[in-house]
Amino acid sequence: MDTKALRQKILDLATRGKLVPQDPNDEPASVLLERIRVEKQQMVKEGKLKPKDIKNDTIIFVGEDNLHYEKFQDGTVKCIEDEIPFEVPEGWAWCRLNKLFHVCSAKRVRQSDWREEGVPFYRAREIVKLSDNGFVENELFISEEHYIRVKEECGVPQSGDLMVSGVGTIGKIYIVNETDCFYYKDASVLCFENRTGIVNSEFARILLESSFLQAQMKDNSKGTTVDTITISAAMNYLCLLPPLKEQENIVQAVKNACIYAEEIQNNKDNLQILISKTKSKILDLAIRGQLVPQSPDDEPASVLLERIRAEKEELIKAGKIKRDKKESIIFRGEDNSYYEKIGNEVHSIDEDIPFEIPENWRFIRLKELWELISGRDLSPSEYNDNQDGIPYITGASNFRNGKIELVRWTPSPQVITKQGDLLLTCKGTVGEMAFNDFGNAHIARQIMAIRNTYGLNVEYLSFCISFYIEEIKAVAKGIIPGISRVSYISNQKEQSYIVLNREKPQLRLFSINEITSCSCVTFSTILDCSFNGGIGIIVSAISEPEISLKVVPVAR
Repeated sequence: MDTKALRQKILDLATRGKLVPQDPNDEPASVLLERIRVEKQQMVKEGKLKPKDIKNDTIIFVGEDNLHYEKFQDGTVKCIEDEIPFEVPEGWAWCRLNKLFHVCSAKRVRQSDWREEGVPFYRAREIVKLSDNGFVENELFISEEHYIRVKEECGVPQSGDLMVSGVGTIGKIYIVNETDCFYYKDASVLCFENRTGIVNSEFARILLESSFLQAQMKDNSKGTTVDTITISAAMNYLCLLPPLKEQENIVQAVKNACIYAEEIQNNKDNLQILISKTKSKILDLAIRGQLVPQSPDDEPASVLLERIRAEKEELIKAGKIKRDKKESIIFRGEDNSYYEKIGNEVHSIDEDIPFEIPENWRFIRLKELWELISGRDLSPSEYNDNQDGIPYITGASNFRNGKIELVRWTPSPQVITKQGDLLLTCKGTVGEMAFNDFGNAHIARQIMAIRNTYGLNVEYLSFCISFYIEEIKAVAKGIIPGISRVSYISNQKEQSYIVLNREKPQLRLFSINEITSCSCVTFSTILDCSFNGGIGIIVSAISEPEISLKVVPVAR
């Protein structure tokens, strides 16, 4: 369930009179509006208002033909039935926004008047944060003397007024509290002064956040550069007004309904967490050999590995592959400890072993059974969107729910993935996976292809990678490609690590602090780098399963 859409539905029902029942004994909204009209005319007579202040006031009514009309100050009448979006209950009334609020902006405050302390000064961005969170860590201020001066000259926001973001992210609303003391940026923020007593401020916010008011804001705010709400446009918004008592009932009903919506969202979030934990537990049991029973009749993994090694030898003799001088063989010694043989060297890897496995299972390095292929980026002139050539897979944007979306093609492929390969994102959004079920395609350097050279179960491989995916993502946050500046830390207690720069193949030395402060992912060929000269190398997040998710410090 989309709880955001649910909340919007609640607001729309509220502004259509469908959230609470109507009471025929409530004073009709038309009486409230007439009271305001009479009060304004009296204020003109007393000189408190000028005739121009009410020249745009209109009266919206339903004619004998049951159509809606608008009467202007000069006596002219216009049918506005095409503007009315829906029917409202008996006792409600349509009007223009200037009938409910006095819309104004601030006296201009120059940037030279900004201060680092004093009275808070809000721009549209602060109003957005106040609207969303109810608080904001303010950055700008004006002096108290400046605040007092503008308060005396043109007034400041008062309790119950509504501050509306008018530039950029438009239509965000914040209701001024009794304890608030602030000023605001002209044009960037509008103040809807709510001082007539005919509109409940909380209902006003519901009204302004409803779909039909938000639509008017957006439709009338299109600027050449950024969307902007003008005072003249805002004053002309079509609004509706329920009886005052019903406004209060609507506010309470919306609060109750939104609490229910929040509970749904919390339950939804908790369910997603539970699902995620359940999946993780299933994967954990699977790769530990605890999900299904073992059969003594099954061929042991050791026999499978020997057969694969024999196949490798045949391929080497045929010249189809080169011998890996750093071939890894993991075995268990007579002392029940785990050892790894690389070339002629043997060393203990007990600390790398994450858990016990069934008798017929074996630990291996990823590279020993699967071919790992890193991609290469193409220049814009080398690819197209008109299906000329073979598909070009660029990154996580191509991955949708475990499938690959094809949007680019290239007639000049260089690094090709084949049907059946497991594709894995290794830069930017790390850890997205999908099987190649469409055939040959070129892959960018954001992608790694894992090829099932020896006919093994690649789906099981995907389970194993999924198990380590959070660790892979965590490691990925600390590495960035193309680092060219070397920083040396004088603190001898701090470990340093080797990173292989794929763009310029040479070893570079970095401090652990420098590495972990980075924010992107690099990918280097795992086959060539895993145990380069016996020293540990961080090659990328993707390399971590191969080195048992263990970062090996460089010997000094």
